[in-house]
Amino acid sequence: MSDFIDQNGAEQSFGDSDAQREVRANDRQYVFHSWSAQGKIDPIPVAKGEGVRFWDYDGKEYLDFSSQLVNLNLGHQHPGLVKAIQEQAGRLATIQPAMANDVRGELAKRIVERSFDGARSVFFTNGGAEANEYAVRMARQHTGRQKVLARFRSYHGSTATAITLTGESRRWANGTPDAGVVHFFGPYQYRSEFYAETPEQEAERALTHLEHTIQLEGPATIAAIILETVTGTNGIFVPPPGYLAGVRALCDKYGIVLICDEVMAGFGRTGEWFAYQAFDVKPDLVSFAKGVNSGYVPLGGVVISEEIHNSFVEKPFPGGLTYSGHPLGCAAGVATFDIFEEEGIIERVRDLGARVVEPRLRELAEKHPSIGEVRGTGLFWALELVTDRGTRAPLEGDGYNAVIAACKNAGLWPFAAGNRLQIAPPLVISEEDLVRGLDIIDAALDVADGFVAA
Repeated sequence: MSDFIDQNGAEQSFGDSDAQREVRANDRQYVFHSWSAQGKIDPIPVAKGEGVRFWDYDGKEYLDFSSQLVNLNLGHQHPGLVKAIQEQAGRLATIQPAMANDVRGELAKRIVERSFDGARSVFFTNGGAEANEYAVRMARQHTGRQKVLARFRSYHGSTATAITLTGESRRWANGTPDAGVVHFFGPYQYRSEFYAETPEQEAERALTHLEHTIQLEGPATIAAIILETVTGTNGIFVPPPGYLAGVRALCDKYGIVLICDEVMAGFGRTGEWFAYQAFDVKPDLVSFAKGVNSGYVPLGGVVISEEIHNSFVEKPFPGGLTYSGHPLGCAAGVATFDIFEEEGIIERVRDLGARVVEPRLRELAEKHPSIGEVRGTGLFWALELVTDRGTRAPLEGDGYNAVIAACKNAGLWPFAAGNRLQIAPPLVISEEDLVRGLDIIDAALDVADGFVAA
């Protein structure tokens, strides 16, 4: 029995050194990797993925606790998604976006129906960065204003406006491609910019800071505020009580469009179809990607309110993409909705998050002095690692790298970012595998504890 199928459709077995050598050679010779110094990386060759696991060519198995890039919500090779793509390719592989298409229209309908009250339509893109680019363009066209406020400690993509919106180090070397972007601080009580002592105080002071920023930048110049509803790569920041409602109120007060970036947090990750739904807040625009079809085919988009949609009833929207609403991607998106219903994905995320993940992480925090804070919701959590709980000095460098290596050596592929171990497994993960992954993290934290100040 074969272990995997190669690019030529041939059956292969793990341990094939020639096959692995060829994959490595082609990658190193011809592939240019993102966010990397090309001569300092050695990408792992992956032979096979199935469910919540993937394997290298030697047969080493990894439990995928990062859902690749937090997009593989339904896991590797889900038969329902694979079948949908195969069937769509067999009947209509592609059609240009100016023509009506059954799966494109069906997916847009389902997304609108699951989104906010007053949602009207969907503009499809190829991914999350483009979704944020187009959401900003819509806001600017709708309001006639140019500035956009975005938070520090955020990631919105790496295209021109998206990377300028991004509030972390990956932005720095790219300069300022969009001069209309202004950054502000969001709530982060563990390292509060506002000297807050409670979540409520953090929310109140963060909102005061935001309003001051609006006033000093000039409300009449600001088209939109964009924020990750639950911040992803930069730390899994769940908004404190009242914060999102307060941002909504400020947007209403000053005539500003509210854009919720749900690229990572949307489609079940937090136990809701969209993360903002847990906070009883209605955005004007919602960007999405990743979980809409688990990245099986590139797809993203923007959910558009009735009011903004109506801005373009008589005047054309100045933008478009050749592959907007690609039928293969949309077919997988429609199948995603079916699978979510059939497998009770939303309900199981809520259950596993509340009953398994949160209690276990709280236990780990009691056990391991290297954990500074636990935060998250659903199947979207972060352990902030420190070398000193008193000073909250982050665990970085060799210590952090040793923790990540311990996870990988034990067969867990972690979601590693900054000084954090972040937890975002596929939403189809079994309770048994979830516990196994948390056990591996528990053991890896013994390594982290070795770097804690005496």
